[in-house]
Amino acid sequence: MNLALDGAVIGTGIGAILLYAVLGVLLMLLGFFAVDLTTPGPLNRQVRAGAPNAVLVTAAGMVGIAFIVVVSIYSSTGALLDGLLSTLIFGIVGVVAQVLGARLLEWVTGIDMGAMLAAEQVRAQAWLVGAVHVALGLVVAVAIL
Repeated sequence: MNLALDGAVIGTGIGAILLYAVLGVLLMLLGFFAVDLTTPGPLNRQVRAGAPNAVLVTAAGMVGIAFIVVVSIYSSTGALLDGLLSTLIFGIVGVVAQVLGARLLEWVTGIDMGAMLAAEQVRAQAWLVGAVHVALGLVVAVAIL
């Protein structure tokens, strides 16, 4: 069978890619809103205004959540619907674990998130919080495997 000419295989593949892409984007949005809701101040407004610490922390949070989403998609098996469902479940659980873990570590370190995010200059604490987001995203992603 020549896969290059098999329209059914190509159509199914394209459909699966589109469905996983939509689900991935939705999980990324969920991740952003989870970070936004658990962070002092309207994080989305601070990012739009270009607050450097808010941008750094948000970017790191999105990278961490992307790891979770990518591994959730990669580890999905079985039929398309089963794969989408497992990606959704692992993605949601992963986002929750990543956000709660980051908030816990911020609490343990005593970082004043509100003041740090609102600062006009990049603060060292923003790098720590960003690193925590990325690290926890990796930990959660590997746990999914």
